[in-house]
Amino acid sequence: MTHVPPNPSFDFAPDRPEHIENILAGLERYNPETTTVFQDYVQQQCEDRTYDCYANLALLKLYQFNPPLSKDETVTNVLVKALTVFPAPDFSLCLHLIPPSSLSPAAASPAAGDAPLSLAVSHLSTLSSLLATAQYAQFWSTLDSDDLYADLVADVAGFEELIRVRIAVQVSQSIREMDRGLLESWVNLKGKEFEKFVEDVCNWQVKGKVVNIPLNKENEAKGTVVRENVKFDQFSRLIKRAYEQPA
Repeated sequence: MTHVPPNPSFDFAPDRPEHIENILAGLERYNPETTTVFQDYVQQQCEDRTYDCYANLALLKLYQFNPPLSKDETVTNVLVKALTVFPAPDFSLCLHLIPPSSLSPAAASPAAGDAPLSLAVSHLSTLSSLLATAQYAQFWSTLDSDDLYADLVADVAGFEELIRVRIAVQVSQSIREMDRGLLESWVNLKGKEFEKFVEDVCNWQVKGKVVNIPLNKENEAKGTVVRENVKFDQFSRLIKRAYEQPA
């Protein structure tokens, strides 16, 4: 399977450019003039499938301090990118940096043809909830139910593939054998496309109507032996107290 490393810390990003690293390491991260730099970096993440939660949070914090500089399209892209690393809490972290006032329908002033930020956040929050509760089949049906969803994720290259990989990671951590039809609904693929994803990307095996997932340290069943180390004198003190008369 495509390697998806565990999230060591939200301020780590292996593909972060040096100039972004320098900004984040100093006081320049609070300079309004760096807003455009961060915005360009978000666009770069969308195009090359990299991800930098720490830098994106820094941009949202700048938007908090400087509301006139905020761009709804960039905020939306940050939230969509955060969805692609579920079940990490990145989406919630980003969401809590968006001022409630900007999410009010009355405050919406979208460009022609664009959805207001409040509606975009509402739709993306629905997707986040479905992923967080492992309702994967419903996630895909919801994503296909409204053209607005397609517009929201359009800027993020490989969005569906990134989500599929994350779903596969979650499956591999808890399951060793799964019904093919159910897994097809979870990754929203069928036929040859499904087999190619399962075998080439995930390195799993399809046998008839069953998909076999290799053993790993997460899905391996392990017996647990619980030993109680209680000494006899501890029992004696307990029994003694039971017979003591209250003062």
